[in-house]
Amino acid sequence: MTEFLEAHPGGRAAILQQAGKDASAKFTLLHPPDAIETLPPDCCLGRIDPATLPAVEERELTADEIRQAKAREDMPPASSMLLVTDFEYWAERVLSTTAWAYYRSAADEEATFFDNREAWRRYFFRPRILRDTSHGSTETTFVGMQTSMPVFIAPAAMAKLGHPLGEVNLTKAAGNAGIIQAISANASCGLEEMFDARQPGQPLVFQLYLNKDRSASAALVERVTQLGASAIILTVDVCWQSKRTLDVREKLKEVSDTPKPKILAPPVGGTKGKSVSEQISGYQATNLTWDDIGFVRKHTHLPIIVKGVQSIEDVQLCIEHGAQGVILSNHGGRQADYAPAPIDVLYEIRELRPDLFSKIEVMIDGGVRTGADVVKALALGAKAVGIGRPILYANGTHGEDGVSRLLQIFQEEITNTMRNIGANTVADLKPEMVGPIGPWVGRNRPSYAPIFNSVR
Repeated sequence: MTEFLEAHPGGRAAILQQAGKDASAKFTLLHPPDAIETLPPDCCLGRIDPATLPAVEERELTADEIRQAKAREDMPPASSMLLVTDFEYWAERVLSTTAWAYYRSAADEEATFFDNREAWRRYFFRPRILRDTSHGSTETTFVGMQTSMPVFIAPAAMAKLGHPLGEVNLTKAAGNAGIIQAISANASCGLEEMFDARQPGQPLVFQLYLNKDRSASAALVERVTQLGASAIILTVDVCWQSKRTLDVREKLKEVSDTPKPKILAPPVGGTKGKSVSEQISGYQATNLTWDDIGFVRKHTHLPIIVKGVQSIEDVQLCIEHGAQGVILSNHGGRQADYAPAPIDVLYEIRELRPDLFSKIEVMIDGGVRTGADVVKALALGAKAVGIGRPILYANGTHGEDGVSRLLQIFQEEITNTMRNIGANTVADLKPEMVGPIGPWVGRNRPSYAPIFNSVR
């Protein structure tokens, strides 16, 4: 235990707070069931005799637990949620402060976090009229995968912080809705749990953070390929640990109550406890290069999608290095503060390098809260749109039912928006149907918008 105290990726405070106690409940919140199996054999000290465990002490509920219970009594059922943001409203009230801080947290002053949402309001539609929209469909494909609508569950970690069934809820809801789930590399459920929970033929894609030990990454890629993943999402925008403000503040509150052990010398790395973000990311490599796309390719035949692309230049380089897709993303504003909103990057590609859309499949995430947001991205050239935080919020409030209702809201809003701007199918959505807010005259008119003699 003494050696493990300083080696624990989550910091020493997380261990000391559970010293001498049954830490099973805390452990399962942050680790998949097979986490212990990844440790070397010499870490196994023996089997625990349940008869020797200390009796469970009765305790009073904490103020946070009382707050949560009261909020859940007041919360309406999932069927009463009308907007995606309704789930966020209730998640803040019913989740633990730890869960809310991790899910909601963003980098530094959170400028990018807020702009991700606000950026969608900078783009408006140009609806076309007198088109028969009585029959239509939201079905489409991206990177060779069929989906009932052009949204996918973006890889987001630690779903068990919100609900005891964790990511399995997401897998089941995605299967019922006919959409694609991207499994987080830091999921709180085991890989086999999620693959076993899917429906026959249900596609799952796997998010990969490259490990400092590349051999571990190679083994993981081969494992998920064998399990039946449909694609690999290589996340590249976490080359350095950011300061996720809410998450760090929450951890600082916990550290103040941590017992201080008697030690002869200060521990390596100091005594500060780690936020949830820091606890789950200690293994991630910080020396990523373009050659790593080729490294992943050596270990799988699956399509490779690069997530975290934030410039036209890097879309071009992804093409040159053999990627099949890119996800325009700034990690939900959790990495580089003042990074550009993905919808602005998408618009820039449409204006300056529209040829790229025929060379690689472009997806997008970040700040998406309505079906109208999804339709805007599709019209500008995106193949699909990722939904991250709202999925975790819905799982935290109502479990699988919440995620299913959230996806139903997106389906309804996407359908309504498409029909009301004159599109029956995803293929009917054209760039000229959406553009920056303001009058489309003179210099303000996007270069891709048709002039009158080419209208059809």
